[in-house]
Amino acid sequence: MGLISIMFTLGFIFIFLHPVRGDLSYTVPEETKRQYVIGHLAKDLGIDGKRLSARKARVETEDSAKRYCEINLSSGNLVVAETIDREELCGSRISCIVNYELVLENPLEVHRISLQIEDVNDNNPFFYNERITFEIRESAVKGERFPLEEAHDLDIGRNAVQGYSLEKNEHFILSVHENADGGKSATLVLEKELDREKQKDMNLILTAFDGGNPPKSGTAVIHVTVLDANDNIPVFSQPVYRVSLAENTPLGTEVITVSATDADEGANGDVTYELSRLSEKSGKIFSLDKITGQITVSGNIDYEKEKYFEMRVQAKDGPGLVSSAKIIIDITDVNDNEPRIILKSLNDPIPENSAAGTEVAIINVQDKDSGDNRQVNCYIQKNVPFKLNPSIKNYFSLITTSTLDRENESDYNITVTATDGGSPPLSSSMTIHLSVADINDNPPVFEQQSYTAYVMENNKPGTSISSVTARDPDWRQNGTVLYSLVPSEINSLPVSSFLSINSDTGVIQAVRPFDYEKFRNFKVQVVARDNGSPPLSSNVTVSVFISDENDNSPQILYPAPEGKSLMTEMVPKAALSGSLVSKIIAVDADSGQNAWLSYQIVKSTDPGLFTIGLHSGEIRAQRDITESDSMKQNLVISVKDNGQPPLSATCSVYLLISDNLAEVPELKDMTFEESNSKLTFYLIIALVSVSTFFLTFIILILAVRFCHRRKPRLLFDGAVAIPSAYLPPNYAEVEGAGTLRSSFNYDTYLTTGSHTSDFKFITSYNDSTLTASETMKNVQNETLAGSLITLNNTGEADEVRILVFPLGGDFAI
Repeated sequence: MGLISIMFTLGFIFIFLHPVRGDLSYTVPEETKRQYVIGHLAKDLGIDGKRLSARKARVETEDSAKRYCEINLSSGNLVVAETIDREELCGSRISCIVNYELVLENPLEVHRISLQIEDVNDNNPFFYNERITFEIRESAVKGERFPLEEAHDLDIGRNAVQGYSLEKNEHFILSVHENADGGKSATLVLEKELDREKQKDMNLILTAFDGGNPPKSGTAVIHVTVLDANDNIPVFSQPVYRVSLAENTPLGTEVITVSATDADEGANGDVTYELSRLSEKSGKIFSLDKITGQITVSGNIDYEKEKYFEMRVQAKDGPGLVSSAKIIIDITDVNDNEPRIILKSLNDPIPENSAAGTEVAIINVQDKDSGDNRQVNCYIQKNVPFKLNPSIKNYFSLITTSTLDRENESDYNITVTATDGGSPPLSSSMTIHLSVADINDNPPVFEQQSYTAYVMENNKPGTSISSVTARDPDWRQNGTVLYSLVPSEINSLPVSSFLSINSDTGVIQAVRPFDYEKFRNFKVQVVARDNGSPPLSSNVTVSVFISDENDNSPQILYPAPEGKSLMTEMVPKAALSGSLVSKIIAVDADSGQNAWLSYQIVKSTDPGLFTIGLHSGEIRAQRDITESDSMKQNLVISVKDNGQPPLSATCSVYLLISDNLAEVPELKDMTFEESNSKLTFYLIIALVSVSTFFLTFIILILAVRFCHRRKPRLLFDGAVAIPSAYLPPNYAEVEGAGTLRSSFNYDTYLTTGSHTSDFKFITSYNDSTLTASETMKNVQNETLAGSLITLNNTGEADEVRILVFPLGGDFAI
């Protein structure tokens, strides 16, 4: 017996661990103090104790029940969090199990923990009625039995009532037997007949004891009144009453009515009812009508707190004979609890570059109901890049279904709805606010694919010529755009010496004045870079066009300015109206209309004799030359451009009307003014001329031969040849079109015998020359024809015909 007691005691002290289907099961005695070690949780799970904290290990309850255990993260042990009272928690139930869930994250794991609460002997047996009364007829025979009220003990098993003892007396003994439900009951047995005349009443001490170590006990007084014989006890209509009752049943609702009959008559047959073996909870919920045996609801019934009740009812007749029956009340669940949504963890904000399938949140849904009422369906709204994945039990993982884009959607309000399977179903919802964290995944984008800027030459430094704008949809520093110029060179100079850009606004400014005549356009690259890490950038081309300003006067190339050399044109006396006499060659460094030149005779010896082409500069005879016309003609020509305001230049052209050199009285000085010389003066000149004619003629012939081989002739008969020495390096002559740049290519066709012509044709090309669109506006899309006259080696004039045909953007001549 001592060995059994020791083993029983050790059963309350040691904790046993036995895994069930991969879950954890522990046993702990009730009334243990806080921090009592229930089990080595980390060791049982095969996890390093330090990992429990990293994985946010925690114990969760399935409902709002108290949490009697917790995890000591430093030791990895499962310890008592609150003192456990088994009787308060489980009442009279033999098995007292509390279920918890152990939740681990990263990755998500849920383990079921079953905590078996062991009973300890902390309650004394007791009788509901401390005084038990019997009225026994003296005619009662030996061996007659009188059932006694059962003693109650809130403990269970060995700690419950295990036996009874009766104070020693001469009339009664005690018979103890085990009930069908495992309880102990006692019967008072008459050992010796009563004699009312000797003793009409007596008091006996009844003791009930449990099986604890040490055992506890409780007593009641049996008062026996000796009467005449009552030989029938009340008999219930059935030994066990079982009924189902829905939770939330209204107060006053009838649960069941018990019935017992007694064959005796009169007071011996009057039956009354009492509830026995009634727990404190049951006593507050149910009440019994002692006369009718009707049991009604007197308190609130909650299935989630107590799923069934078990009690005994006694029937007692007038003299005090009793019998008992069991009443079992099963509580049925009603769908009266909405699902409860619990957000266990949330990763907020979530980076926008998170891959599809990234876990955002862990959600647990709980419902206190049972059966179908407990089955929960959980979902979120559509049209969001998230979904709920069922995990373990009622755990759900909220994951992404696609990559996120903060620039399209920066915040999400995700509504989680849980609906149970009851009829009608109940539901609840929770809104989770999720922010999307920005990632530098967008480079700045310019508003235009390219930019064009126009600036007038001779601009002031610091002039704003253009502005670029780039947008970056990212956030904060990832979307802050800074501008800069890509380092490059323009005409062998760094771009920074020409332009600057405001890094914040993108405004481009000129650093220096521009000169259209030096260069007309250039391109720069502007880079827009955000402030992310790493930064992203994009480039755009800015084309800068310099507009021409009329800041250059026309330059007369032929005839040469006065003071440098004397240039005289010879005009045949037989020149007819329209004959080409000479040509003015002038250029303008500007372009467009600013370089469109017009020619005008502002002064002449004979105003009606010669005319000049307005745009060609060709001097032609306006009428036939006659003998009466003055031999020496002086023309003052004005060359004016088309700018606003226009600029101009003037030159003088000296013409000599003569068929041969012999008729020229003086050749060296042709700038004197004509006067009405007297006849004597002419006779003197004629005499001198005759005297020297022969010598002069020979010298002149030799000079002409010599000059013909060295350079173009300045004086010739009846035609005009403009020496190439008067043309700039990038200009060439075309009749009827003024002066053209050498960007046009020409082919020449000479007449027979012109193999040694003095005509020189230039076909060089220079990038800085004016374009056809800017210098040939008056001749585009036209076929030009003209003629130049040169001298061959025989002294005769050859005609060179030049044809200019437009071919696309160029001219072929």
